[in-house]
Amino acid sequence: VQLQASGGGLVQAGGSQRLSCAVSGRTLSNYVMGWFRQAPAKEREFVAAISRIGFGGSTNYVDSVKGRFTISRDNAKNTVYLQMNSLKPEDTAVYYCAVGAKGPLATYYNSVADFGSWGQGTQVTVSS
Repeated sequence: VQLQASGGGLVQAGGSQRLSCAVSGRTLSNYVMGWFRQAPAKEREFVAAISRIGFGGSTNYVDSVKGRFTISRDNAKNTVYLQMNSLKPEDTAVYYCAVGAKGPLATYYNSVADFGSWGQGTQVTVSS
């Protein structure tokens, strides 16, 4: 499986950005998909996950992005998105997409160990 993340860049605080993750080698609809981020000198942090198709489209977010970020998927394009609004300087990080490695519900996904395949990351920098 290959995951290609894109859409990162420089944005001002309060702005918006949409990240994309194109997946090849797997049928996206069969998996929970997630986004993580890693700031310099920090551990990789869970950001969001979306359930496998057929399980209500439920999502899961880390508290710090709730109400600002939205994860979604386009199964026809085998792509998962992360819409980021009201960005803050503390959102600056390399963002990674990942394929879930256990059950179908995003509720149970919130750590690196829950995911099995990773993309290469895309840098998001939020200026104050």
